[in-house]
Amino acid sequence: MKKILVTGGAGFLGSHLCEALLKQGNEVICMDNYFTGSKSNIVHLLDNPYFELYRHDVTMPTHIEVDEIYNLACPASPIHYQYDPIKTIQTSVMGAINMLGIAKRTGAKILQASTSEVYGDPHIHPQPEEYWGNVNPIGIRSCYDEGKRCAETLFFDYYRQNKVRIKVIRIFNTYGPNMHPNDGRVVSNFIVQALKGKDITIYGDGSQTRSFCYCDDLIRGMIAMMATPDGITGPINLGNPHEFTIKQLAELVIELTGAKSKIIYEPLPSDDPTQRQPVIDKAKEILHWEPTIQLREGLVKTIEYFDKKLANDK
Repeated sequence: MKKILVTGGAGFLGSHLCEALLKQGNEVICMDNYFTGSKSNIVHLLDNPYFELYRHDVTMPTHIEVDEIYNLACPASPIHYQYDPIKTIQTSVMGAINMLGIAKRTGAKILQASTSEVYGDPHIHPQPEEYWGNVNPIGIRSCYDEGKRCAETLFFDYYRQNKVRIKVIRIFNTYGPNMHPNDGRVVSNFIVQALKGKDITIYGDGSQTRSFCYCDDLIRGMIAMMATPDGITGPINLGNPHEFTIKQLAELVIELTGAKSKIIYEPLPSDDPTQRQPVIDKAKEILHWEPTIQLREGLVKTIEYFDKKLANDK
């Protein structure tokens, strides 16, 4: 049994990760300050004697003894990370420093949940890990993009200078149950609008692309990365290489929900990437990982979750 810390453990991906690690027979400490995470995501785990809930902000130092750390703490949707951009970049940078400090002191392995946003609005398509990105350092998305880029820098400097056992993954668009209904991400936006009988809002002309990975596939890849030998640091892309336009996603959501929603178009937000698709050759080779749940199947499960959630919230 390993003792594992998951920062951001009450969030969308963190809650699924806590559950998966418990099923493997580990002791799990879930750290969250509930800025975007929710206790409802992990309430079903509270009766497990090997699950511990720790309300704490990663920007503040803490002392804890663990074998592994998954550092997921950071608001990941534009609505939430732009609400308090200074706090967002503090979470990425100070959170990384504090968690790396624990890993350095205890000898724990530590995984950084980085993001495809480090590639910015890419000039290379699809995006391999060797691409350095095209990021605006002073735009409205910079608090997240540059915060995550700086966190990667810190991880590799702690690895080179202090021999910390690091793992870095870059997560592409992921969706599934436990997403926040009002987080502004495209999958949750479209599903909630369709289920409420509202028109579906597309920003831009709908030709911009994303690659959607179901949460169960992503968690499987994350755990596989942590299990690699110490010399394998990453970064490694985790995401679904099948690319869809935003308009195709909207049409599929309308079909699967049976909604009578129309598609309406609004101006594209500043610095919104026009393309996003991972090269996952390294994940296939090193982790023996690739997604198995395709978009239609994953959307059916996600729609079912939101349908129940919206009914309960009435």
